[in-house]
Parts: sequence; C-alpha cells; structure tokens
Amino acid sequence: MLASLPLDGVTVVALEHAIAAPFASRQLADLGARVIKIERPEVGDFARGYDATVRGMSSFFVWANRGKESLALDLKDPAAREVLHRLIAKADVFIQNLAPGAARRMELDFDALHAQFPQLIVCDISGYGDDGPYREKKAYDLLIQAASGLISVTGTQECPSRTGISIADISAGMYAYSGILAALLQRARTGVGLRVEVTMLEALTEWMSYALNFAHYGGTPPARNGVAHPAIAPYGQYRAGDGKSIIFGLQNDREWQRFCADVLEDAMVAADARFSTNLQRVANRAALDTLIEACFSGLTREQVLARLDKGEIANAPLNSMHDVWEHPQFRARGRWRDVDTPVGPVQALLPPATLCGLEAAMGPVPSIGQHTEAILRELGLDEITGTR
Repeated sequence: MLASLPLDGVTVVALEHAIAAPFASRQLADLGARVIKIERPEVGDFARGYDATVRGMSSFFVWANRGKESLALDLKDPAAREVLHRLIAKADVFIQNLAPGAARRMELDFDALHAQFPQLIVCDISGYGDDGPYREKKAYDLLIQAASGLISVTGTQECPSRTGISIADISAGMYAYSGILAALLQRARTGVGLRVEVTMLEALTEWMSYALNFAHYGGTPPARNGVAHPAIAPYGQYRAGDGKSIIFGLQNDREWQRFCADVLEDAMVAADARFSTNLQRVANRAALDTLIEACFSGLTREQVLARLDKGEIANAPLNSMHDVWEHPQFRARGRWRDVDTPVGPVQALLPPATLCGLEAAMGPVPSIGQHTEAILRELGLDEITGTR
C-alpha cells in the first residue's frame, strides 16, 4: 500500500451540520484531507441528536463525520470568529451549509474570503442558491424531494412516497465533493481558488432528468408503480412460498423464453399469445403475475433465486437492513473496517471508489470539541479569548 493518500496535505475547514456538507467533507477526509469541523460548544452539530442507535451515538453523525477534528467555537464571540479566520487563512478549502444568508452576515461568503485568501476554495451548499425567488427559503431533505418532483414519481398510484434515505442531502454532498476535487485540480493549474456552489434542488433535479424528459417531451410523467416497472413485464417484486420476496426483471423476449423454460419450467408458456411480446405482457400483467405467483408458491426464495440464476435472469433478494449488513459479497471482498468512536469501535464500509494501492483513511469519529485545545495551541493561542 502506498504511503500517502491523494489529499494528504489538504486542509478543510467545515462550518457544517446535518448531512450534505458533512457527507462531502467526510469523503475528503477518507482521501487523506485534514478536516476541521466547527461545532457549537456543548451542543455540537445537531445531527448528533438525530438518534442514539449506535451505542448511544447518532447513526447519521457516525456515518458522515469520521476522520474529522472537532473544534468547539461560539461564533457569536468575536474572539472565536478570529480563531476561525486564522484557520481559514491556513486552509485549502472552506465548506459551509449554514442557513440562507448566514455566511454572508458573518463575512464568510466567497467574495469576502476570496479578497483575503485568493487561493482558498469556498464551497457553499444551500437549498436553493443565493439568488432567485427561493433564496431565503428553508430547505430540508423531504421538502427538496417534493420540490424536485421525486415524490411525485415514487410510491404507488394511491400513495406517493419519499425515499427511505436523505437522498437530497446525499446528492448535494456528492456534487460538493466532486466539485471541490475539480476546484483543487483547477487551483493546481492557476493558483487561484474557486467558489463551488451546490444547491440541493439542482442536485436532486439533475438526478430526476429522465423523469423530466419523459414528462416534458412525452406529455405525461412516469407512473408510480412501487417496485414494478411501468413499461416492462415481468419486472418487480414477487413473493416465494416461504413469504420472502424476490426482485427480478426481463429485458427482452429471448430472456422471456429462458424464464419460461428455466424458472417456470414450462416452455409452452412462452408461446401463449397473451405473453409472447413485452407489449402483450404489460397489457396482461395481472394474468402474468398470477401465473408467476402460482409457480413460486411451492418454492422457497432460495429455490426461486436458483432457478433465476440458472436462466441467467437478473435478480436480487429483497433484503432487510440486517440482510444487507450480513451480505456475503461485502465479506468476500473485505469491505468492512473498524472505525474508532468515543464509545469504542464500530464497523463501517469502505468508500465505494476503490483506488488501487490505497486504503481510505477512515479515521475516528470525534467527540464535541475533542481537538479544541490542540488546534488552539497550533495557532499559538492558550484559549478562545485569544491571549497569547
């Protein structure tokens, strides 16, 4: 394994909370960046209180904040703001996702910082951006799922639904992460820092582009079909005789013939006029599903999966969270690592992008203000009052 990581020597100051910015900066930390997380004294990032499921810690916080140093600062105190400015002066990246207008009020916006520190990369994450009619509007993950149209195409015909994870925050965090990496490359060429602006609405709506094109140019939006596919059959969730569910789907009529022979074990079904083409299978979906469920009713999920694999039909079990934790593929590929926390080690998956010869840093999860004294000493300060 190589001795250094791609972002060794890069310092990130993160005035962040919740998910979007912490997820972006955590990925930078995994690549070797030093991430100094600014937290409110005693209270900390409010995501610390979202739940207490990981040995008393928040599952959100543990996931999004490993590998960081926690500096407790009350930014209402001028001396604390001076500490922050000293840190920013030494930093390569400043990332923030404060409430609308808050960074500008504290003179932490790009224009103010760029004038003092032209080499600094500034990443601003917000719900809607700093201009336009929605610039002052608060944005939470659920609200952006609604505003982007995601909820309108998710769920069933009777019941639209949010996704089960904070996908708006995650998408914004991913674009912030990749934008910062691009800005670091550009600065290496020019010596000048850029502003990276990411809005949750624009990030998630980019992911909605298929549905937008489908609705705008086709005239009607994609129908909500749960886990079924609106234009392909069979495709979706089916239940085996043991009550466990399987997801599978076909892509063409050749696969339909294999499905009949190897899964239904009745090649003659392929010639049934109701099902001989995908258009006919979609038109007769109810009858087709009844036929498939009758076949599966006498089989366990493992038996159904074995038949699907024999027929080379793409499939997956409908896993619970416990099933995913124990997924044999993660074990076989050695994807789990121990991460230190204030209450002892917890397990976490390696980042999905594997770099040949490198191992992600995956440093400890900090307690509130854990690194305050050390960082102040580094700046030549004895305490927040700024005495030398």
